[in-house]
Amino acid sequence: MMYGRQAELSALTDLLEARSGVLVVRGEAGIGKSALLESAASGAQAQVLRVTGVESEADLPFAALHLLLRPVLGHADALPRQQAEALRGALGLGAATPGDRFLVGLATLNLLVELSTESPVVCLVDDAQWLDGESADALLFAARRLHAEPVAVVFAARDGGFTTRGLPELRLPKLDTAAARLLLAERAGDLPPIVRDQLVVEAEGNPLALMELPGMLTPEQRKGALAPLSYSAGTARPVTDRVLMGFRDRVAALPPATRSCLLVAALNHDGGLDVLARAADRLGASLLDLADAERAGLVRVGPEGVAFHHPLVRAAVLLACDIADRMAGHRALAETADDDRRAWHLAAITLLPDEDVAGELERLALRALRRGGQTAVSAAYARSAELSADPWLAVPRWTAAAQAAIEAGLWQRADELVTKARRQAETVTLTGSARADLAYVRAKLEVEAGRPLDGVRLLHEGVEATGDLSTKLSLLAMAGYYTWASAAHPDQLALARRTEELSPDGEGQVAVVRTMNHAFRHVLEGDDATTTLTGTALRDDPLPYELRCLHVFQGIVRDDIAGMLERANRLVEECRSEGRLGRLPQTMVILAIAQLLGGRHPSARTTVSAGLALASDVGQPMWRGYLAGVAAWLAAVAGAEAECEAMAQQALRDADQRRWLPGIGWVECARAILDFGQGRHEALLDRVDRAMTGPTRHAFLWRYSWPDYIEAAVRIGEPQRARNLIGSLAGSAEATGRTAPLALLHRSRALLAPDAEAGALYERALSLHAQDRQPFDEARTRLVYGEWLRRTKRRAEARVHLQAALEAFDQLGAVPWSARAAAELRATGATPARRTDTVADLTPQELQVVRLAATGASNREIGTRMFLSPRTVASHLYKAFPKLGVSSRAELARLTLGED
Repeated sequence: MMYGRQAELSALTDLLEARSGVLVVRGEAGIGKSALLESAASGAQAQVLRVTGVESEADLPFAALHLLLRPVLGHADALPRQQAEALRGALGLGAATPGDRFLVGLATLNLLVELSTESPVVCLVDDAQWLDGESADALLFAARRLHAEPVAVVFAARDGGFTTRGLPELRLPKLDTAAARLLLAERAGDLPPIVRDQLVVEAEGNPLALMELPGMLTPEQRKGALAPLSYSAGTARPVTDRVLMGFRDRVAALPPATRSCLLVAALNHDGGLDVLARAADRLGASLLDLADAERAGLVRVGPEGVAFHHPLVRAAVLLACDIADRMAGHRALAETADDDRRAWHLAAITLLPDEDVAGELERLALRALRRGGQTAVSAAYARSAELSADPWLAVPRWTAAAQAAIEAGLWQRADELVTKARRQAETVTLTGSARADLAYVRAKLEVEAGRPLDGVRLLHEGVEATGDLSTKLSLLAMAGYYTWASAAHPDQLALARRTEELSPDGEGQVAVVRTMNHAFRHVLEGDDATTTLTGTALRDDPLPYELRCLHVFQGIVRDDIAGMLERANRLVEECRSEGRLGRLPQTMVILAIAQLLGGRHPSARTTVSAGLALASDVGQPMWRGYLAGVAAWLAAVAGAEAECEAMAQQALRDADQRRWLPGIGWVECARAILDFGQGRHEALLDRVDRAMTGPTRHAFLWRYSWPDYIEAAVRIGEPQRARNLIGSLAGSAEATGRTAPLALLHRSRALLAPDAEAGALYERALSLHAQDRQPFDEARTRLVYGEWLRRTKRRAEARVHLQAALEAFDQLGAVPWSARAAAELRATGATPARRTDTVADLTPQELQVVRLAATGASNREIGTRMFLSPRTVASHLYKAFPKLGVSSRAELARLTLGED
């Protein structure tokens, strides 16, 4: 698989399809020339001849040509005698002839043409810069004389050393970031995404470097202990790659002073020339000594610093220097670099505990924390812990390193750091806050590992250890939520009761946490406590992150979907801007649910799509399963039964492995709404009845299925089953006091009411919808109202509501409901008017790109926002425009693209 080479592959494909011509592929070492030739070989519908130039054979005449033509030399008999003899003599297969190399070239040309009479021929010549001169001349002679013959020749060569004199060339650029990430994910997919991101930066778009650098990582670095690679004194180790070894040999051949300059440049590549000059001076060298390295083609010195010719030159410099040289280089840079780099250079040469250096690293971690670099925070805290002189200082540093690793999505690394913290903790008496912090991090790991109730026990330990109210509330909030969200377990209720006992009395945040845990306990006991949390919204005072997440999530219970959507968007943006990759899947779950419950289905699909990919990347099956359940619901509403079931199965797999309830609840709701959309009303009723008494009965989500249940019961002629639930729906809607649930209540009452009363109830429902827009629910109210109007012979009025419902369903991609609205419209004697610019035809990524483009954002800005290359953004727009019936970005403003 080749990434980021679509244009180059297209050019090569054009040549091969034309079956005649020549192309020289140019690029630096490791840029992918050989891979491009390999792709040509695998895709060519032709006889393929191949050869690779070998430096050690560059002085052997016709050595490469012999290797290329050896499989087909039997066809030489078809050549004119003089040419055949010249070719055989040149290749050492016959008597030497006085003919020159150009005669051999002519023989080569004619042999290739002779072969092409049977089938097209493709000649692939790799590392052409190392061809012996005679072979190069013969092949170039032949290549320049190919016209209409079905023969294609492709040379791959580095810059310089292979003069082609006017032949068409294709230059391979460095890979863009998106392609580099894909390549690294394929070759080193076991590395955490954060580690891969740093390697992408280190490799500078060179595919060979992307493949080689992972092999240079230590086991700790592979799991996320990512100090910048060059700051680790033990990073460099032998690598067998010939390019890297070649660079190393060239470095080793330089004068000692030049190697010293290269060393400080390699160890501090972000520093300016002034820093490098001062460091080199301490090693007895000067920047003038870099002249030899420039002449050797290894570096280029400019005003901004030293630029290495190739990313692997930096690694080669480290390989060419021993440990004493590297430590001397770090020491020189520690005396000249800025604070952040100084701390790392000191750490590289500090082999025994040193509290001064440990303190510098801790301060570095705090600075990195302010910049939002969680991986750097984890690395700095971990090295600080290693160098701590006092064990009681090491434990909170190990813990902080683990917490930052969790934030970055480095779960395996976090587990190792917690293990080190626990071992160290056995030797000292910890403060209450340190014990609480360690318990919290351990709990997060237990939950992630699929042991939520074990995590709750650890959270209880933390609550009992800490005296800090804010910390206590965060731990109690998580304990309550994880207990509720766990799959059924004999200890579940006892833990819920213990969480409530530990919850203090008070007002504000304290009252919210206690009320929430009180409700969780009641629900687990089997009580209908769905209204317990209403009216407990907090003010905008600062909240710990975990409490913020849970508070935002409670919007489901309070029916505060608009507030939930606004706060969830803020959470996602904060996590993205602060680099909290480990938290993004959770916040994207909350955002997707808010979008879904708010009737913003296209936006929800976009969020779910991105969240699923991210949760898989960072290794969070718990949240992946949750998102898969939400995705199943969205597929059900779209009428995509196969997709719904596929997402449901994924959610169930993750839920079963992780002992996690929410994903299962969403699966059951998804299957219920699928039944409804397909007209299987009895199946919906049975499914909801089972769910309300089964292991997912305490999912608050079921309250949102009550209007569906009531409508389904009415449709199959069992209104009593609907009346049994209308009281619960009324109690919940009236307790919240919000217009959206009250609108659904009036719609449900209208379905059960006699005709004399139904119309007013429908009108009241629509009036409430107008105060709190929820497009899907409002369209469904218009649909049932339109159906009622048609049945009561008020067809003109029915058409207005049915057409509005149809347009909304089309916009949302709610296919079964669109079909139902269209059928009802036809029953009124009207022809359904369908929109052609519906966003439902867009993929989730296309929709997000189009929305951002409509705001005036450039392709680069959109790419930054969505982690895509500008080229990928342009491709999405190119595909989206025809679907929307537009031809330019300016026309997007007239479209209804939905809300984020």
